[in-house]
Amino acid sequence: MTGRGDDRGGLRGDQAGVAAFSAAFHDVVANVEKVIRGKREVVESAAICLFAQGHLLIEDVPGLGKTSLARSLAASVNAGCHRIQFTPDLLPADITGTMVYDQRANEFGFRAGPVFTNLVIGDEINRASPKTQSALLEVMEEGRVTADGTGYPVPRPFMVVATQNPIDMDGTYSLPEAQLDRFLMRLRMGYPSVEAELEILEGRQVGRRVEDLTPVMRAEDVVARAAQTLAVHVAPTLRRYLVDLVAATRAIPDIVRLGASPRGSLALLRAVQVRAAAQGRTFATPDDAKSVAGPVLAHRLVLSPEAELRRVIAEDVIDEILQVVPSPRRLVGI
Repeated sequence: MTGRGDDRGGLRGDQAGVAAFSAAFHDVVANVEKVIRGKREVVESAAICLFAQGHLLIEDVPGLGKTSLARSLAASVNAGCHRIQFTPDLLPADITGTMVYDQRANEFGFRAGPVFTNLVIGDEINRASPKTQSALLEVMEEGRVTADGTGYPVPRPFMVVATQNPIDMDGTYSLPEAQLDRFLMRLRMGYPSVEAELEILEGRQVGRRVEDLTPVMRAEDVVARAAQTLAVHVAPTLRRYLVDLVAATRAIPDIVRLGASPRGSLALLRAVQVRAAAQGRTFATPDDAKSVAGPVLAHRLVLSPEAELRRVIAEDVIDEILQVVPSPRRLVGI
């Protein structure tokens, strides 16, 4: 026993490292909030996604700050950032790069595309063809691009922040399940409150723009800080709870045609660890899981046609699962 009580017995973690991570995490959040006003929960979730070294899908109507959130995140950690406007005529090589013949060297060489940066903003990703969308599959999963049989790694940290508009469906292509599964989280911005919208107007007058942000962290430090969250202890009973939540998405065939995959379990685990560390804790709790379950799991569900006709949404399914699946009352350490 470690003297932290029965529910925290046997915990292993670097308290100093987690405390340093928590301070850095909140510095990033506070910096992003200079531009993105009144959206603390969304900003914190985006930061969790960054430090979990995952990819983020932001889905909402135009004008709510989706791209500004991504750019603010990149500016806060002094990361390289490339924006790609997805259009129907965009080709896979326009994203990943292509082999180009060098006349002087009399050989082909690889010319890197805009994906070779720390943070890639894919604006309106669902406007590109499925073939072009699939160009991101390898790099999102493996952190590299293969061309002519040779792998070219992208810089670390590497994060794809994609946006899509759920309203204007003319000329759009739905993201395939295989690609949705590679996003660690899906967030919706939502309209700001009246007070937050007033702050946005006032902020523009005093220069609160993405271009005016000062980095609070180096890009290379993101990888080191992310490694500190691996010290967060997840008790066996909590790990079982995470698996039970994911398994429950596969057990309601009348509502869910396709549940979350094991990749969803891994994503949930990483998000839980980062959230706990952001709170300054060396151990995770069921509340951490409940907080991130919606953004991590909802986009991985494929609803049945009957459920769609009843206008059931995936977030409601996750909320119901959280109410039904019993959470552990005691977290027993190893």
